[in-house]
Amino acid sequence: MSLNDEQLDRYARHIILPDIGGMGQAKLLAAHVAVIGAGGIGCPALAYLAAAGVGQISIIDDDVVSRSNLQRQILFNDDQIGQPKADCASAAVHRLNPDCNATPIIQRLTADNAAALLRDCDVVLDGCDNFATRLIVADTALALKKPLISAALGRFDGQVATFRGWEENKPCYRCLVGHAPGRDDINCGDQGVLGAMAGMIGAMAAIEVLRQIIGFGDDTAGKLMLFDLLSARFRTLDLPKDPGCPTCAG
Repeated sequence: MSLNDEQLDRYARHIILPDIGGMGQAKLLAAHVAVIGAGGIGCPALAYLAAAGVGQISIIDDDVVSRSNLQRQILFNDDQIGQPKADCASAAVHRLNPDCNATPIIQRLTADNAAALLRDCDVVLDGCDNFATRLIVADTALALKKPLISAALGRFDGQVATFRGWEENKPCYRCLVGHAPGRDDINCGDQGVLGAMAGMIGAMAAIEVLRQIIGFGDDTAGKLMLFDLLSARFRTLDLPKDPGCPTCAG
């Protein structure tokens, strides 16, 4: 893919980076990313993916905008309360960058439709707000051999990890969490969440998506990045592949 004059100008700060260059930018423009959840994590991630020049984004979310979202879900405004998040986020992406084709998918991702929704993408970014959906996304990404960037938020903390569990010595999401059939979801409506924390985790998730598409820097698959803003601590843990994992072992 060759870049036109407008694109050379728009992405100039990427192109002059030796680890990206024109070839890396062309990879972004040719890439398709599926984003599950246009919420606290999805909104900032979508903004940076669009600005970076990702050519195609599928936005999967069946929720509508509420006033309590506006404290952290930066793609939305008061006039959009009650409207589908996927539609509003798609419109925002198009405003940010006409190079980016964003497709709103106003559906809840389930075990029945996950494969169809994710089959054509190159990378999956999961920023959804419930554990059951996370397991479905993770299992489907593994089965389809799609790199999975999984991001989650707490009140003043968050985490981002990349999974390619079909590869030797690389863990899958279940190597980290197990099957956990009785695991409770953390609801920010009950717990609260620092709005800017969502921006930080969403931006980090977007960086990991770009890393998977372009291939710059160290490979972070199998690493868990932890962010604790109350104590201002940031750690990266190596995640081992579980040799007994029924999902990816063997």
